[in-house]
Amino acid sequence: MTEGPGTQVQHGGSPGRSRGSSRGGDRVMVPEADFTSYYGRPIVKAAPWEHDIAYYLFTGGVAAGSSLLAGGADLTDRPGLRRAGRMGSLVGLLLSVVALVHDLGRPSRFLNMLRVVKLTSPMSVGTWILSLHGPFAGLAAGAELVGMLPTRWQRGPVRLLLRLGRPAGLVGAVTAPPVAAYTAVLLADTATPAWHSAYEELPFVFCGSAAAASGGWAMVTAPVAEAGPARTFAVGGAVVELAMAHRMEASMGLSAETLHTGTAGRWMRASKVLTAAGAAGALLGGRSRVISVVSGTALMAGSFCTRLGVYEAGMASARDPKYTVVPQRERVERGEQVRYEG
Repeated sequence: MTEGPGTQVQHGGSPGRSRGSSRGGDRVMVPEADFTSYYGRPIVKAAPWEHDIAYYLFTGGVAAGSSLLAGGADLTDRPGLRRAGRMGSLVGLLLSVVALVHDLGRPSRFLNMLRVVKLTSPMSVGTWILSLHGPFAGLAAGAELVGMLPTRWQRGPVRLLLRLGRPAGLVGAVTAPPVAAYTAVLLADTATPAWHSAYEELPFVFCGSAAAASGGWAMVTAPVAEAGPARTFAVGGAVVELAMAHRMEASMGLSAETLHTGTAGRWMRASKVLTAAGAAGALLGGRSRVISVVSGTALMAGSFCTRLGVYEAGMASARDPKYTVVPQRERVERGEQVRYEG
């Protein structure tokens, strides 16, 4: 029987299954394993992240999806939807930077990550993806703000900024999908059981969640007559999120328990209800302004709950040794190689 590192298995003392000849001999008593670790310490070291990272996961998704919506609106001549998308991208990026820097402690730590490029590190690649996407999305949002100024002020450098709005917005839209997906890869690349076991589905869950949230933002802020693509984007994202979350829970094995219990379970249940209700409102509400606002708000709230639920599930799985030991034992029994991570 193979045990994980730091796991205590107590033997003897109580009736159990006996082995040996019928004529007598020693009997080995082997009760069930007790999943506790040395000195009560977790086997897997929990990620050193506070809730700021969970907020960052949400705002980054809104920023990416909004930038993608804004690019499409610009190409299809929907100025109201384009403005809503660019403003959503700007707000999302600013809040993402605040959350990330607050978690890092000092802005210089983010800049230090730009000193190297490590293609095998999701953190390094993600930092560069965000650094590439952010300036172009910010430039497009700046052009949108300048376009709201009186015409007599739109001269010189201001006029140049206006001309750069479309190309910058298109580059921001092209670089948006990796921004929405890389955070899922970052989580799954850790040794945290709940995150690592969801590595196949988690990027799809996060991308669907980002589409639902950004579509919801546009439903709230854009003119109803121009918000058709946003409603479609939101409904599609919600369907992908709900379907892939269901598949993820089925494929995670034992660690899926963390998505149904405790704080994480409450967040995930709220996410499913809000996302399904928001998608139904977006699909059936048509051009009703009131329904668009209510449905869009529900979709954003559902996406926020998804990110908090996934974050809390990962932290819970790192604290309990059984989510490390039991999957390792199952892999050994299947004849797979086990690599211990701490």
